[in-house]
Amino acid sequence: MSRTDNPPTWPLDGTLLSAAQDYWRDAWERSVLFLDVLRRRGDNYLERSKQAMPHVLIFEAELLLDGRGFERPVNYGLVRIVPPAGFEIDPRKRPFVVFDPRAGHGPGIGGMKHDSEIGVALKAGHPCYFVGFLPEPVKGQTIADVCAAEAAFLRHVAARHSQAEGKPVLIANCQAGWQTMMMAAMNPDLPGPILVVGSPMSYWAGARGKNPMRYLGGLLGGTWLTALAGDLGNGIFDGANLVANFEAAHPSNTLWKKPYDVYSKVDTEAERFLEFEKWWNSPVLLNAGEMQSIVDELFVGNKLSAGEIRTPDGVRVDLREIKSPIVAFCSWGDDITPPQQALGWILDLYQHEREIVATGQTIVYCLHQSIGHLGIFVSGKVATKEHGEFAKCMDLIDLAPPGLYEAVITGVDETVEHRELVEGEYVFRLEKRTLSDLRALGGNGPDDERRFATAARVSEINLALYRRFLAPQVKACVTADSAEALRHAHPNRASIEVFSSENPLMRPVAQWADHVRSDRHPAPTDNPFTALEREASRRIVETLDAWAAMRDAWVETLFLNVYGSPVLQAMVGLGDEAAGTGRRLAWELGREASARRMAEELLSRIDQGGPIEAAARAMIYVQLEEGRIDERAFTLLREEVTKHDMLGIGLARFKEVVRDQFMILLLYPGRALDTLPKLLPGDRKERSALLDVVTRAVEVGGPLAPAGRQRMACIEALFGLDASKPSVVKPASASRNEEDHAA
Repeated sequence: MSRTDNPPTWPLDGTLLSAAQDYWRDAWERSVLFLDVLRRRGDNYLERSKQAMPHVLIFEAELLLDGRGFERPVNYGLVRIVPPAGFEIDPRKRPFVVFDPRAGHGPGIGGMKHDSEIGVALKAGHPCYFVGFLPEPVKGQTIADVCAAEAAFLRHVAARHSQAEGKPVLIANCQAGWQTMMMAAMNPDLPGPILVVGSPMSYWAGARGKNPMRYLGGLLGGTWLTALAGDLGNGIFDGANLVANFEAAHPSNTLWKKPYDVYSKVDTEAERFLEFEKWWNSPVLLNAGEMQSIVDELFVGNKLSAGEIRTPDGVRVDLREIKSPIVAFCSWGDDITPPQQALGWILDLYQHEREIVATGQTIVYCLHQSIGHLGIFVSGKVATKEHGEFAKCMDLIDLAPPGLYEAVITGVDETVEHRELVEGEYVFRLEKRTLSDLRALGGNGPDDERRFATAARVSEINLALYRRFLAPQVKACVTADSAEALRHAHPNRASIEVFSSENPLMRPVAQWADHVRSDRHPAPTDNPFTALEREASRRIVETLDAWAAMRDAWVETLFLNVYGSPVLQAMVGLGDEAAGTGRRLAWELGREASARRMAEELLSRIDQGGPIEAAARAMIYVQLEEGRIDERAFTLLREEVTKHDMLGIGLARFKEVVRDQFMILLLYPGRALDTLPKLLPGDRKERSALLDVVTRAVEVGGPLAPAGRQRMACIEALFGLDASKPSVVKPASASRNEEDHAA
């Protein structure tokens, strides 16, 4: 009951006693049914714990590759999603590969509903694959081994779809995001576009007063407790600890709201709750060494976005090496991976958006306004809107020139122009953004960066002390049996098992529940005692939320004061280089030399090509000023390709043409316009048809701005179709001075 609801009415006649009787009978019946829900959850947990490969995928799957048989074995596998009846898969469309997050929970979150990441990709006609994991790790496996296995999976998928128009699209959820990005950085030629969903990439990033989980490592003294947990587990880290951390962040939901929602709506919510709990409360295990490297290098060390992680072969993992488009989908409602953590890696790597272009990267971000962390993966509304649009427009993203964009998704109504070019209920477009737009989202200043760097240094010291003085004694006391007993006694497991049918006290509950369901008496919705119950629940939630807010404020204050101490920073040997941009990578001389070679090679081909190069150069030239790419333009272009076969060269080759023409215009705008007529067909009718395609493509999203109209007039003159028009007057942006400066 919200504050604005009407208060319960209390009848003064005999009906009050009747309302009380109705309520107490309903409350008693709900209690029995709720107890039965807990019993069924416990039975489900025990049943799944006995399965070798438990998952929550709703789709039928066929195992293709088992990572346990690799030269460096891992507990990961690649499966093909078998399309349900009625789904038509187009073998020419690029395959989608969904990577499951391993953050303590079981596998399958990306496909636990028909309206899911897998579901919308299948609906769009794409072949689908899924990369999941087993609950037991392979002894000795490392992050590098998992990345190598994922690369092998991708090669297998690509070989199965060698005739597809484009490389496989990767969808990586949460913790799978950083792992997939590492794989792509080490194997830049393998993947197609990469969609990372709610993925933490810059772990220190966040906003004061909003993202308290990032302080946890510092307040615990670093990662030595992770090492202790791994040693107590006899070399195994229990994923239930990660689940417990997530639950501790929201005590009102964990302790009251989630169970009360089931209790209060037990007639309708039981099945949904049980399905979700199959995933949420089926914790998996990780190698202690693997988990230690994750927290040392990522959670506390924040080394990925700083380029400080190296493979066992000594190769540095540099996210700037990724050549495929990167799409980061995050939400303001996500307090596990806030937008700053999902996007801060871009600011860590680049000082200006020109550097993004110089590396040839296309980076797209999309901000949801309200959905929470889990909803960004499993919400049906998010699947049918955002994920559906990503699946539909991934080829458009793949063709976008290098740079930073925001994906903007708007609804379709009768006012939308060229409605016939829109497939579905939404219009998808990319809008140019700058790094200033990302900085405006909020984040750390230099002082906070120094604090987190201090916490990372303290963590290294404490971990070394633990390993030197305590770890030998702990390991000497631990056996395989004691480790298993400790895992079995974990509160997240014990609290579920105690309500299972293995508890003799719970065995009569199923019979009681059947009796209640056969003669159920729910109280009327306007019962005053039911309203009083809802009001009491609301106050309990408010109290727990207030306590959590006080706790988080205290945690933040303690962290900022302790790790902001100049004395502590001096004690751990923290220099000026740790603050702010001191962690950012410098541009290597080899990269500069490579950029110069690319510029020289493009200049040598500036007057080479034909209609495809001319059309691409013309459209990019006009759109550079507009700063947006609309899906309707891509749809129109695709229709023209099909109709006239004038661009029938395949998506991969067309992508190369677009990127080459973009870089040519960026580096040599004056010469690019001078040589454009050399690329045009000699036949006047063909030139007219080509210009018509260009015109409709650049105007399909709406009228051009004045600068865009000026550029379009320049293109029309260059096509030379109207002899009455004056000679070409180039816009100022195509001046020789700018060209020389860019070169």
